[in-house]
Amino acid sequence: MYNALDIARYVIAHENKHGRSVSNLRLQKLLYFIQVAFVSEYGPEHPCFSEPIEAWSFGPVVPCVYHAYKIFGSTGIPTSPQARNIKLQNADKNVINNMLNDSARYSTSQLVDISHHQLPWIEAHRNPFDNQITNESIAAYFQ
Repeated sequence: MYNALDIARYVIAHENKHGRSVSNLRLQKLLYFIQVAFVSEYGPEHPCFSEPIEAWSFGPVVPCVYHAYKIFGSTGIPTSPQARNIKLQNADKNVINNMLNDSARYSTSQLVDISHHQLPWIEAHRNPFDNQITNESIAAYFQ
């Protein structure tokens, strides 16, 4: 399992390398769909990262990553020099890269819309006391 900030740095570097700009809003959706890919592939006990995902108004958000990059607003986030030091297992890198490449055909607003039509976000967003999107809810929806 990885740290969500490391995965975010990897995502930003990968997308920038392929000429695709990543805003904080887009980054949040990509992290959600990466978590979906891992939970779907390996089960809820083997997510990509352990940090919680919450259901916010514009879709799923990893709060610690959001706060780290909120200074960029809606602009593209530059690649961090720390991205070079991230070590991912090849199989995990393939899962992440495949999700990023599949997601590239969708605009950020389309990714928001897709997540808004999925039960993990819908159910968590409805709950005013606990808006966490659990790996179990992801697994149940995507089984």
